[in-house]
Amino acid sequence: MENGNDIRPGTGPVLSRRAINRATLERQLLLRRHDMTAHEAIEHLVGLQAQTPHTWYVGLWGRLAGFDPREAADLLTSRGAVRMALMRSTIHLVTAQDALALRALIQPVIERGTRSVFGKGVAGIDPDELARAGRAAVEERPLTFSELGRVLGERWPGRDQASLAQTTRAALPLVQVPPRGVWGASGLARHTTAEAWLGRPLRADYPVEEMVLRYLAAFGPATVRDVQTWSGLTRLTEILERLRPRLLSFRDEDGAELFDLPDAPRPDPGTPAPPRLLYDFDNLLLSHADRSRVVTDAYRRQDFDDHGPVPRLILLDGFTAGTWTFAAERGKATLVIRLFAKTSGEDADALAAEGAALAEFLAPEAEVRDVRFAS
Repeated sequence: MENGNDIRPGTGPVLSRRAINRATLERQLLLRRHDMTAHEAIEHLVGLQAQTPHTWYVGLWGRLAGFDPREAADLLTSRGAVRMALMRSTIHLVTAQDALALRALIQPVIERGTRSVFGKGVAGIDPDELARAGRAAVEERPLTFSELGRVLGERWPGRDQASLAQTTRAALPLVQVPPRGVWGASGLARHTTAEAWLGRPLRADYPVEEMVLRYLAAFGPATVRDVQTWSGLTRLTEILERLRPRLLSFRDEDGAELFDLPDAPRPDPGTPAPPRLLYDFDNLLLSHADRSRVVTDAYRRQDFDDHGPVPRLILLDGFTAGTWTFAAERGKATLVIRLFAKTSGEDADALAAEGAALAEFLAPEAEVRDVRFAS
């Protein structure tokens, strides 16, 4: 199988950066707010990255008309959706159906990353025995990783407990159980297996081709490297070649080949893109090898600290144009907008209105809500 790291030159029509941008925003539900249920949106997007317990709610708020966070919270408590390690070995909010379908496909990604960090700590331990012990522990009652490490440490005394717990995380499809992630609630990150929580086994037959097609529907048009960046999987060139008869081929402005679904929306590049305030781990920003379809040179010049807080970005005309922060205390909520460059009064007014709506969403009980622009 080819390594999938080289992008063959495209042979189809050229799509400009703006054309790619508008197609991606439309599929990401960001050109307009949609009348969809939270479940429908999560399924269409193939999940939302949900590294933090609650910021992903902003991702749904910015995409859905009249979004009520309790609807998404109810999906967690009713077991219609779960938060678990999936694409790129990061925590994603996915539907129960996708949790069971995708985990086996992504398993090599999770194991590879875990082995590189924690492999030495479990050297010599039979992996099947460790997985059985871990499964028995978390299916008896949901555990934090610290608790799981202590339980496994009793079976393997003297071993690094974090390595025992994290290797178990990689071996088993662990989900974080409520109240963790529930809007308005808090709780430690406790885990049990997807099979125990959802009452159904994982699928071993979900086609990787179907996953790739769904990626294109939510993130395309895209290169092989884009699909690999989103999923964490490698060597996907053969998969796209197998799908080629069912796909269209385009080129970006640098000549790289873009694959796309024939019936996927590709709006006119001049389609207006309203201001959007993205949450810190929005997949729009994390799911392409070439992020220039959204990310600007002005963003890159900010020199954000790789080890600092993840910025919450603003889109103006579909591209990264600034950051926003939010704080609420003593009955006052403040949303601060910092733009990378001056903008028109019309854009500033539209952005302020979007910020005011987000502040109301985040702090509905606040007596005073203020949106201001930082100099």
